[in-house]
Amino acid sequence: MNGYVFNLMLMLAWAAITGFFSLSNLAVGFVLGYLIIAFTLSNDPRFAHYVRKIPRLVRFVGFFLKELVASNLRVAYDVVTPTHLMRPAVIRMPMEARTSGEITVLANFISLTPGTLSLDIDEKNHVLYVHVMYLDNEETTRDQLREMERRVLEVLR
Repeated sequence: MNGYVFNLMLMLAWAAITGFFSLSNLAVGFVLGYLIIAFTLSNDPRFAHYVRKIPRLVRFVGFFLKELVASNLRVAYDVVTPTHLMRPAVIRMPMEARTSGEITVLANFISLTPGTLSLDIDEKNHVLYVHVMYLDNEETTRDQLREMERRVLEVLR
């Protein structure tokens, strides 16, 4: 049994014990189940990976929300001001992602961020082509995309 399934079972047990199957109570049960696993089973190899993965996921969600808000504000500012600050370009980003699942998740998160769009993937050379609305510095933009890739891969692997 993997950690996620065990955590879901603990969540459902919590909801059954309390008698409330609301979304908030299920969330509390999930957090309590994770804490139980983290404090009691983190040395068990079957659960150690899961215990490390959840904090990475939480950090990624925070990182992505910060990037999402910043990108939305930048695009919104450009839309409402009379001068356009756009400097669109297509950049080539070598990827660490190797599997089709990793590449798909990365490309989708890049496309979800306003101002960027995944255009094409060269699977042979492991390169992702990304259209960006604001190319201030190509290396800085590439570094930001690499940081997103690093965090996505940290969650997926």
